[in-house]
Amino acid sequence: PKERAAETFDEMQPEQQELLIRGFSDTELKEVVDELYVDDAVDLVEEMPANVVKRILRQADPDMRRMINEILRYPEDSAGSIMTTEFVSLRPQMTVEEATKRIKRTGVDKETINTCYVIDKGRLIGALSLRTLILSDDDDVIEDIMEPNVISVTTSEDQETVAQMFSKYNFNALPVVDTENRLVGIVTVDDAIDVMEEEATEDIEKMAGMAPSERPYLYTSVIETWKARIPWLLILMLSATFTGLIINHFQNQLAACLVLSSFIPMLSGTGGNSGTQASVAVIRGLALGEIEFSDLPRVVWKEIRTAVLCGISLAAACFAKIMLVDRLMLGNEDVTCLVALVVCATMALTVLVAKVIGCVLPMLAKKVGFDPAVMASPFITTIVDALSLLIYFGIASVLLLN
Repeated sequence: PKERAAETFDEMQPEQQELLIRGFSDTELKEVVDELYVDDAVDLVEEMPANVVKRILRQADPDMRRMINEILRYPEDSAGSIMTTEFVSLRPQMTVEEATKRIKRTGVDKETINTCYVIDKGRLIGALSLRTLILSDDDDVIEDIMEPNVISVTTSEDQETVAQMFSKYNFNALPVVDTENRLVGIVTVDDAIDVMEEEATEDIEKMAGMAPSERPYLYTSVIETWKARIPWLLILMLSATFTGLIINHFQNQLAACLVLSSFIPMLSGTGGNSGTQASVAVIRGLALGEIEFSDLPRVVWKEIRTAVLCGISLAAACFAKIMLVDRLMLGNEDVTCLVALVVCATMALTVLVAKVIGCVLPMLAKKVGFDPAVMASPFITTIVDALSLLIYFGIASVLLLN
């Protein structure tokens, strides 16, 4: 019943949950709350308006209410805020037979019995899988068959780090301890998956230049969507004025060779795409713990070599395009060759600069404490657009306009 109740509420949107709760009688609400695991009850309380929360807590039994309030005291997005206090604890002096009886007696109300935790005076000293317990003799002592080296996290650990540990170690549950190594709860794999989904969604929204939203797309109003998107659009619009200033500064050069303007979209688009490729690869590496700030020289060197190969390939393709497709537009054979040289040289240099910026900015952001996802597509594209124009007009001034 607990699993069905938890799954039902997890699958519902907050609006559906609120509507359902308002339709319950006090008796029905009490039955539902009593069937929820503590962490699911905490999630429910966090998403409901204050008047609904008061009603939920009023119907919860004293132990449930105490555990909910205890978890709500932990910082948001910490291990303590996503843990459950419903776990199986064993004493080191117990025999396997005694431990099995304890699990049968108390396990029905625990979120998982696959991993049991051995506690001595409140402190975590070991862990024991149900498989090991079943395959051991009845008179074996828990202390002799437990795993003493237990990986755990503190209550203040960031939830994203906790989720990464599940991926790294293939855990089903992870113990959470306080500063004195006292076991206060566990994080289960279903909660870790929820965190992964939440963090991935947040990163995608930031990379697209949007303020993160906790509500599903179809349940977010137009006004809320507008509020999430307009700040970044304003920032990027204002930052794009630098591009206009650069073009105005070089308007005499453009007037002298109007054909240069026709290649600006291609160069800007290629530079932005190159920077985005590098930034996405680095942001993913940072998120998965594959890259550290100390790896910056190696990352830059790899992106430089990649940029050289990409730049040469794109420049060769661009030269062929200009000579075969744009030749009639340019007319003069000598002008065609010089324009092709300017555009191709700009293309190669822009790709190099874009990939270096795309890999460096997210790592610098991570180092100073910002979310690397902010330094993704829109932000990098704006910077690369300005730099590509400076490179373009600089080369054109030397080769075409002198």
